[in-house]
Amino acid sequence: TRETDLPLTLGLLIDISASQVNLIETERDAAAQFFASVVRPKDEAFLISFGKDTELLQDFTSSPHLLRSALSHLKGDGNTPLISRSGPIPNVNTGPVPQMGTPKGTLLFDAVYLAANEKLKSEVGRKAIVLITDGEDQGSYYKRDQALEMAQKADCIIYSIYYVDPWFYSRYGMSGGRGESDLRKMSDETGGHVFTVSRSHTLQDVFKELQDEMRNQYAIGYTSTNPVRDGKYRRIDIKPTDNELRVQARKGYYATPNDAP
Repeated sequence: TRETDLPLTLGLLIDISASQVNLIETERDAAAQFFASVVRPKDEAFLISFGKDTELLQDFTSSPHLLRSALSHLKGDGNTPLISRSGPIPNVNTGPVPQMGTPKGTLLFDAVYLAANEKLKSEVGRKAIVLITDGEDQGSYYKRDQALEMAQKADCIIYSIYYVDPWFYSRYGMSGGRGESDLRKMSDETGGHVFTVSRSHTLQDVFKELQDEMRNQYAIGYTSTNPVRDGKYRRIDIKPTDNELRVQARKGYYATPNDAP
């Protein structure tokens, strides 16, 4: 079944940590255009920023105007934590105390976990998380695989926009780009993929491609030969009859009582 016109529930998660501060203005403008183009009256979107803390800037809304207004509040190092139903996420930095030349903290995995568990798990229909980040995580309470598992249980796709500020890393004699593998893991396993921003491939270009992809998806239903709902993870391998075609889909699902394949 083609899902071009099915309602979409979308969460945009924007990295505002020290390594991304110089990119925020560009992200704000491009995201505003993206929301205006993608969000329709029957769709819903929310906006979260993450750095030292995780902040919900705009809850579910179908109003591009409210989302654009929330984007205006993006600023480096958000200070207001987003509280989950089970209490605040501990802001635990397991590494050394940040010193000059070291990123101050990026709760990337916590933001993904919280968006999936608190915002998307109870929603129905098409669900997606869009991450704008350089992929570096520092100090998250949850690990990458825990965040990925929660996204899989929420049945949402993770699209990662890999956006690196070379100036920040070169200024402190550091090499950026180490976080791309984590982004690729989360995106590939949930049926999304990683978009990379460069001088020749701008953030506006990426959002246009993302918009086209979200409006051109298909749903494939089947009956599993294993009827046991034991909560275990089951892998899926979709093979097209045409070897020239490439399938982009989630790699599996958790066989919980309320999760039909």
